[in-house]
Amino acid sequence: MKQSTFPLVGLRRLAWAAAAFALLVIVFGAFVRLSNAGLSCPDWPTCYGKLTWPTQSHDIAHANSAFPDRPVEENKMWREQGHRILVGVLSLLTFALAGWAWWRRRDLGELAVVPVVAAVFILFQAALGMWTVTLKLLPLVVTAHLLGGMTLFALLVYTALRLSVVAAGSHRNRGLHRMAVIGVILLAAQIALGGWTSANYAALACGTDFPTCLGHWMPATDFHQGFVLWRGVGVDYEGGVLDAPARTAIQLVHRLGALIVFVYVMTLAWRAGRRRETRAFAALLAAAVLLQVALGIGNVTLGLPLPVATAHNGCAALLLLALLALAVRLRPSTTLQAYRGAS
Repeated sequence: MKQSTFPLVGLRRLAWAAAAFALLVIVFGAFVRLSNAGLSCPDWPTCYGKLTWPTQSHDIAHANSAFPDRPVEENKMWREQGHRILVGVLSLLTFALAGWAWWRRRDLGELAVVPVVAAVFILFQAALGMWTVTLKLLPLVVTAHLLGGMTLFALLVYTALRLSVVAAGSHRNRGLHRMAVIGVILLAAQIALGGWTSANYAALACGTDFPTCLGHWMPATDFHQGFVLWRGVGVDYEGGVLDAPARTAIQLVHRLGALIVFVYVMTLAWRAGRRRETRAFAALLAAAVLLQVALGIGNVTLGLPLPVATAHNGCAALLLLALLALAVRLRPSTTLQAYRGAS
């Protein structure tokens, strides 16, 4: 048993390493986006024609002449190209995990498909990264890119959790498991709203007021314009193109979504905390959602400081991890439990 278990122990470690690296990519990507460095390399996958970025004065001069509409910003381009390099490393980890999982598919069963899906998905995510640049931060693409990063993270985390967490599912936990899955769906919708808010530069549409907005409970809004998904290509969307009422509408919907997710997740954490087998998972879930709400409020009241805004993105991923961990904990037992127990 130990000889057949050892490869799964290594696979579990690789899955957690890939998930941790995906979290790093999400946080660094948020840092790039929030510091307005998303278009600091106008070409793709190179940066001003280089695999890294131009650093010498003659290279910078050549880059400025080749891209006169997007001159070099020396303090920003390393962020964008650095993020691309990190994505390349994550791709290698994901492909390695997929190959190893498929090789051990007889032991993993249906779980072997998940990292393979992640490997295929990361190719689509790379395409979204390219379109983010070539379509000049088109909000729909930027939002899809963020949501895609979170989806990839979820696939990797789910693989790692299934290889690590002993299932405690039973008939009495079936309803709680369903509630955890719904929580994941609600959080995904809220993450999409957060991406739309960021992509349209609507994070400070209400100024620094909370819980009111611009001194009112219901300021002037334009929900129709705020949620037009496709606005065409050829426009530079850096800085946003919407007027104030449209951005305010986006911000208010994001706040409403945050309230719904907070109430739902805290209810889930309270119910899970009443059961011994899920008490630790409930504590992790409650801590993650409380921290996420605090960071969201801090974003507004403090005027969107870069460290807080970046942490808000990272905490969203950790909240997703906590929900997935609870859902996996509540799943019915599988043959993988024998391998985990032997390890």
